[in-house]
Amino acid sequence: MFSQTSFQNLNMNNWHDNETTTNLIIATLAISAITWCAWLFFLKPKAHSRPLPPGPPGLPILGNLLSLDPELHTYLAGLARTHGPVFKLRLGSKLAIVLTSSSMARQVLKDQDTIFANRDVTAAARAGFYGGSDIIWSPYGPEWRMLRKVCVLKMLNTTTLDSLHHIRRNEVRKTIVYLRNRVGSPVKVGEHMISTGLNVMTNMMWGGAVEGAEMENWAAEFNALVAEFAELLAQPNVSDLFPGLARFDLQGVEKRMRVLVSRLDGVFEKMIGERVKMKAENHQSSDFLQFLLDLKEERDPKMQLTNDHVKGLLLDMIMAGSETSSTTIEFTMAEMMKKPEVMKRVQEELEGVVGKDNMVEESHIHKLPYLQAVMKETLRLHPVAPLLVPHSPSETTTVGGYTIPKGSQVFVNVWAIQRDPSNWEKPLEFDPTRFLDAKWEYSGSDFNYLPFGSGRRICAGITMAEKTVLCFIATLVHLFDWTVPQGEELDISEKFSLVIRMKTPLVAIPTARLSNPDLYK
Repeated sequence: MFSQTSFQNLNMNNWHDNETTTNLIIATLAISAITWCAWLFFLKPKAHSRPLPPGPPGLPILGNLLSLDPELHTYLAGLARTHGPVFKLRLGSKLAIVLTSSSMARQVLKDQDTIFANRDVTAAARAGFYGGSDIIWSPYGPEWRMLRKVCVLKMLNTTTLDSLHHIRRNEVRKTIVYLRNRVGSPVKVGEHMISTGLNVMTNMMWGGAVEGAEMENWAAEFNALVAEFAELLAQPNVSDLFPGLARFDLQGVEKRMRVLVSRLDGVFEKMIGERVKMKAENHQSSDFLQFLLDLKEERDPKMQLTNDHVKGLLLDMIMAGSETSSTTIEFTMAEMMKKPEVMKRVQEELEGVVGKDNMVEESHIHKLPYLQAVMKETLRLHPVAPLLVPHSPSETTTVGGYTIPKGSQVFVNVWAIQRDPSNWEKPLEFDPTRFLDAKWEYSGSDFNYLPFGSGRRICAGITMAEKTVLCFIATLVHLFDWTVPQGEELDISEKFSLVIRMKTPLVAIPTARLSNPDLYK
C-alpha cells in the first residue's frame, strides 16, 4: 500500500518551513536558466506531432511550483475542471502530466501499461532503497519481474501469510489489553495504530530472530529509524526538480539519507546475523527474513537475490505496510463514528458471525461482507495514495490525443476519479452498501475504483492489507463502543502527505461493549 515521489512530496508548508530551501533556489536560478532553455527546446512539440496537454501558465524556471496548494489532490482536481481530464504542470525542469478520469487512467494503466511501467525515482528514494533494488522503485524489466514474483507468488501469498497468523493475532491481543486499560479515556487511534502496524511488520519480518527485552529494544530503535526515513523521503528536494543540479546535492538530502541507511543497515545486519546463528543451531523460523535468506541461498538462476534485494524488499514491507494500514483504520473508524447506523450494522454482523463470547479471527473476515464493504468505501473516499505512485513513460507516446514525452512524470488522481459524479451516485456520501455488489474488487480492472492502482505496478500487498486492516477494525468495533470526547467535533477532512492523513487526528473514547471479561485479557 503503501510510499512516494517529488511531486507527492511537494507539501508547500514543508517547503516554506525549510529555512535553507528558498536561498538554495535563488542561488541556483542562473544555473537553472540553462536547464530551462534546454527543456523548452527538447520538449517543444515538433510541427508534425500532437501538442502537449493544456495546463496553467507558469513562471520561467520555476514553472508552476509556487502556485501549488498544500492539499495537492483537491488542488489538482480543481485544475482538471478548468483544463480537462489530462493536463500538464511544469515543476522546475520537470514535466508532470496529471490524469483525472477513468478513461485516461485506462489508457495509461491498461492500454499502454508496458510503456508506463517505469518510475521516476527521487534522489532520496535512490539513496534510501539501495539504488532502487526493491519492488517500488526498481525500473520495469527482468529484475523487477523477479522481485515481483518473490513478493506476490512466494512471500505475500495466502499460504505464507497464514503461517504468520499468530504474529498478527498477538498484536491484536496487545491492542485489546491496551484499550482495556484506556476504557473511558481518550485514545489517539491513528498514533496507536501506526505503532501497532510497525510492530506487526517487524515481527512478520524477523520476529523469531531475537526475543524478550532485546527484541523490544531493537523494535523501538527500528521504529524510530523508520519514522526518520519517512520524514526524509517527504522532504521537497531541489535535486528532483532540477535534475541537472542533482550531483551537487544542494540540500544534503542524499548525504543524510546515506547516513540513515547505514543505521538501518546496522539493524538489518543484526537481524540477519541472528538468523544465521539460529540456523546453525538448527532453530527453525518462518518469517519474511528467513524466507528471503533461504531463497537467496538456493541460487535459483531465475531468482538471483542479492543482499541489497533482501534489504530493499524488507524496507518496502515496513514502509508500505505500516502507515498505510494505520491511516485506513483511522479513517474507517472516523467514518463509522460519524454514521452510527453503519457502526451498528457492522457490530450486528459481527455478533451474528463471531458471537458475543468469541474473539474475532482472520477466518471470520470472508463471512463479513458488510465490513468488507465499509473498508472499500473508506478507500474510495480516502485512498491512502491519492495520486498513486507516479509512472514514467519509457518512450514518447499519446494519451487522450496529447503527446506525453518520454521520462515525464505521470500522476493518476485516483482521489478525484473515485469521487467523479459521472461514475458514482452521491459520490461524497459514505455509503458502504454500494460495495455489496461483488463486482467491486481491488484488482484494478474497473478504472472507476483504483485504491491500490492497476496494471503491472499494482500494489503487491493487497492480501496482507485486507487481512491486517479488516481484522483490527473488526476487533475494535466488536469489543468496544467509541465516542468523541465531550466538547469536541469529529473532523474527517484530509491532509495531503506522503500517505494521506486525517487533518485532525482521531481521538476517541473506548467503552467495553461485551460482558465476557476473558475477551479483554
